[in-house]
Amino acid sequence: MRSRYSAYVRGLEAYLLATWHATTRPVALDLANTPAPKWLGLEVMSHGEVGADATVEFVARCRVGGRAQRIHEVSRFRREDGRWYYLDGVMR
Repeated sequence: MRSRYSAYVRGLEAYLLATWHATTRPVALDLANTPAPKWLGLEVMSHGEVGADATVEFVARCRVGGRAQRIHEVSRFRREDGRWYYLDGVMR
């Protein structure tokens, strides 16, 4: 989770796509063509792991166009071949 947050901060689309599970991965993210947020922080609220599946609840704070925003999500991850992949998330 923290590495994906860092990739969003740095605009590393290739890393984000590489860590996205093949069954839910979009073709592209196109971060360069959206208003660039200024990321302010990440707080992991909780996490849990059951076998090859995990969930992470987090709050990420950013500023877009001078307006503060808060992203509160519960993300699902799956481990394959020793690596974790993002499946999807539900906004809270």
